[in-house]
Amino acid sequence: MSATVIIGAGMAGVQTALELRHRGYIGDVVLIGDEAVEPYDRPPLSKDYLKGAVERKSLGILPAQVAAQRSISLKLGQRVTEIRPRQQHVVLEDRTAIEYENLVIATGAHNRTLPVPGADLPGVRYLRRLGEADSLREALHSAKRVAVVGAGFIGLEVAAAASASGAHVTVIESMCRVMARALSPAMSRYFLDEHARHGVRILTEVGVTELTQGGDGRSLVVHLSDGSKVEADIVVVGVGVSPATELAEAAGVETTDGVVVDGTLRTSDPHIYALGDCVRFDCVVTGREVRLESIQNAADQARFLAAHLTARERGNVDSLSATYSALPWFWTEQYGAKLQIAGVASGNAESVVRGDPETGKFSIGRFDGDVLQAVESVNHVKDHLGARKLLAVQPERRTHVTRTAFGDASIPLAILVQQP
Repeated sequence: MSATVIIGAGMAGVQTALELRHRGYIGDVVLIGDEAVEPYDRPPLSKDYLKGAVERKSLGILPAQVAAQRSISLKLGQRVTEIRPRQQHVVLEDRTAIEYENLVIATGAHNRTLPVPGADLPGVRYLRRLGEADSLREALHSAKRVAVVGAGFIGLEVAAAASASGAHVTVIESMCRVMARALSPAMSRYFLDEHARHGVRILTEVGVTELTQGGDGRSLVVHLSDGSKVEADIVVVGVGVSPATELAEAAGVETTDGVVVDGTLRTSDPHIYALGDCVRFDCVVTGREVRLESIQNAADQARFLAAHLTARERGNVDSLSATYSALPWFWTEQYGAKLQIAGVASGNAESVVRGDPETGKFSIGRFDGDVLQAVESVNHVKDHLGARKLLAVQPERRTHVTRTAFGDASIPLAILVQQP
């Protein structure tokens, strides 16, 4: 009997295991996670969970009882130390070896650390795992001043949660605008204003040079590149992530800022696959190689891979020719503004506003020449769903969506999908 071993018990790994069973895969399924807790959903950690709006029990995505019912062998609190491709087994910390027919690397990503003196002082926090969220959530109960380094999705979500707790929040960003890598300039301005309305101070085009202890021995002082200082009770660092490729690299699997996979999510080793935040792949929708950090990408790749592995097990040759082609989409929620993004825009994309930003319900289309690449929607689910349908077609078919037609909010995006 074949066996599929999955390294990583986040959404990508869990969804792969569940989908394998849902599709009738009859081989062994082993899911290995290095945290000693049942698998949980990460996105709420920087949103509702951090704000105290939901409790830990609501985060679970694979309770042990469900895993047992579906014949998924859970190995939690155990770290894989080595992949041995020639023997086709992985080695755990306790030196246990687990054999595989198919190995799935779903190791996710690591937080980038702040490379300055004092970054290891007490009170400097990161947020990716449940334990870190628990610690930060507790600290926000008493923190009066919070400094957030990094104005990406996570940094601004933490800033919103800290502001809601009553703290005075300062966000420090080295780039010229917030969420600059993901959003159009107009959408960045909208969220900058949204944070300002809630009393959050955002400093852009300034870096952190050093962290020191405050005079009271408990607080921290953040020293900035312009010579100014920010005092805070806690400092939360959100300066991006790096793909967790160490195991793959040591096993001789090809990596380039992520584990490199083909259209079936197979790595350079024919028995090893990879998916989720740690993967670099050719995106059919954008037409370029990407690495995506999103819950949607993890879940969609898991569904695809489970279908592929089940087809292999059954010898269904026709199904094996399919390649991964799901449309990327993302979301963040800050205060009352829910932003949903469909597609991925290039750095030189131009923007077309649809609707009135003053109403708090609008969209922005990102165009590269005549091709619509992405749509950013605030509090506009209808536009977002229409955009996902619109962007799912091949780029050459998107040229009929003119900037004028997109900008006309009286025309539903779903209608544009039907036009030749």
